[in-house]
Amino acid sequence: MNTAPITLEASTFLLQWATGGMLLGWVTTRRREVSLGYGWMLRLSYAPLAIGAVIAGLRYGSHLMRDLASVLVAAAIIISFVSSFVRRSAGVSGAQLEHDRRSERVAVMTGIERESAAAVAGKEFNPVLDLVPVVIGFVGLIAAGLSAADNGIWTDMVSVLRLVIGALFLGAVTNAMLLGHWYLVQPGLPRRHLNELVDILGKVWPFEVLMLLVPTGMVSVLNGSIDDGWGGVLGWFWVACAITTIVLVVVTKAALKERQYSAVMAATGLLYLAILTAFGTDLVARAILDAGVQNATT
Repeated sequence: MNTAPITLEASTFLLQWATGGMLLGWVTTRRREVSLGYGWMLRLSYAPLAIGAVIAGLRYGSHLMRDLASVLVAAAIIISFVSSFVRRSAGVSGAQLEHDRRSERVAVMTGIERESAAAVAGKEFNPVLDLVPVVIGFVGLIAAGLSAADNGIWTDMVSVLRLVIGALFLGAVTNAMLLGHWYLVQPGLPRRHLNELVDILGKVWPFEVLMLLVPTGMVSVLNGSIDDGWGGVLGWFWVACAITTIVLVVVTKAALKERQYSAVMAATGLLYLAILTAFGTDLVARAILDAGVQNATT
């Protein structure tokens, strides 16, 4: 199939990252077991990315729907942060229940009674608020994807799917790495939260790679149809990043099966590497294909 490569601008990438990060943040915080600080950290990380998307769009090429979505995403994240901060006294109900459950186990095993976590009056933060910027962000990404393609059904579909799947891919690896660090702050946090993000990363990986391979994609770089400017080196570097990412996911899962607390820190270290290779998987491909478009039109 002979189609033109699909471009991705910096503003679209930043919106993609912020949208995926907020969605995968909700996946964790919706259970109300991770302390409020983790949600604050995510919102204070992804709001600037959405603002950066607005600035990049205005500076390097505006797209009305995408840039408007970026503005609304940043605003929605800030509103979510303010709501969580204002209701901080209510804490997180799941963490309180987990505290009581562990206290009961200790009492049964040792006979030592521990006080239950004190219930705090007040309305708890509603994690559904974190989905508002996600919905807005995906609308902007779909608009950006359709704009970046050449108005053919195939390229429209590939363009949109690359952005949507890429958002999940980048959000999963980023939040997994950040959550791994959060276990230093909240050491009693169940490992299932980190396992969940690593599982999602592993499940999204094949779709991410597949969508970057389909025409016109990295296959064209590997067979020489698109020049990467480095004699094919960048194409094989992309292959190495893609393979290394899934290998790190498998090794991280194995590390999390160990009972020692140090296993979580080992998994976090592996996720440090995974975030580098995952971003290499996504960004290297997009940079090469974007260059291919520019060369083809000049």
